[in-house]
Amino acid sequence: MHPDLTPQFARKTQHAGDSVARQWKITRRDWLRVSGFGMLSLLSKASIGAGTIGESAAKLRFGIVTDCHYSDRASQGRRHYNESIAKMRECVELMKDQDVDFLMFGGDMIDKGEPDTTENVLTNLQAIEATYATFKGPRYHVLGNHDMDSLSKAQFLGTVERTGIEGHSGYYSFDLKGVHFVVLDACFTSDGTNYDSSNFHWTDANVPQQQLNWLKRDLAATSKPVIVFIHQLLDGSGHHYVNNALAVRQILEGHPRVLGVFQGHQHAGQYNHLGGVHYYTLRGMVEGSGETNSAYAIVDVLENDDMVVTGYRQAVSREMFSNE
Repeated sequence: MHPDLTPQFARKTQHAGDSVARQWKITRRDWLRVSGFGMLSLLSKASIGAGTIGESAAKLRFGIVTDCHYSDRASQGRRHYNESIAKMRECVELMKDQDVDFLMFGGDMIDKGEPDTTENVLTNLQAIEATYATFKGPRYHVLGNHDMDSLSKAQFLGTVERTGIEGHSGYYSFDLKGVHFVVLDACFTSDGTNYDSSNFHWTDANVPQQQLNWLKRDLAATSKPVIVFIHQLLDGSGHHYVNNALAVRQILEGHPRVLGVFQGHQHAGQYNHLGGVHYYTLRGMVEGSGETNSAYAIVDVLENDDMVVTGYRQAVSREMFSNE
């Protein structure tokens, strides 16, 4: 084996003319078979746009990971809380290797502690955030319901970093490379109260009217293509879904260039296409023991607004076309 292609991290070699100069994704085929899109998963940054979908180059790429539920507590069922530090470390190493423009965490970064004290939970949050922060590019967070199991929103948001985002609002937006990104916060009870230190039920997720009004104004102010992030799901109804998901979807469908919504919360993952908008739910990182039982993805946004999701470990790859 070439010395640069170690079993753990088969990175691009330093010898451009070497026949083994390959991207990590190509050398780690065993990772990618599980994501179900064989050839799509082998796309490298250089090859996207070479006739794969729409003859269009990538204008940006971002990484996304969700539901690591890090805690010092013992495993329960398929949730192996204390393995998430190692899984996050591997995720960040790949994101650095693949030169993503930013990294988004989709919610439920932490879980209850043992003991479940504020001090202990903040220590857990600081530990997983420090691992996430080894990615030195822009980083962002979506609020998940478990992030408020033992903390307030202010405590959580005061501990993590969201690049260029000030204050303690759980919803915000930013622009990068000609794309408008929106982060929504559904961690509100039906009466509009913030989730706070277990003062909520996980099935009661809502986007309050004030945030809906903000979303309308935010979308009206941009002509750029739009990508949305939220923790709880918008593409249906039931326990894992935002109660007023329909109202949110109607606002999104009113903008001519909302490309897709990236969600977490429902750990098995899924995909839907509703009202011209793609809804991709990423699998939860916490599910299963060992390095193969993890999930994270890279999304390439192409010049023609098509999107390519490349899934790693258990995450599913998908092509999403802007003209569908």
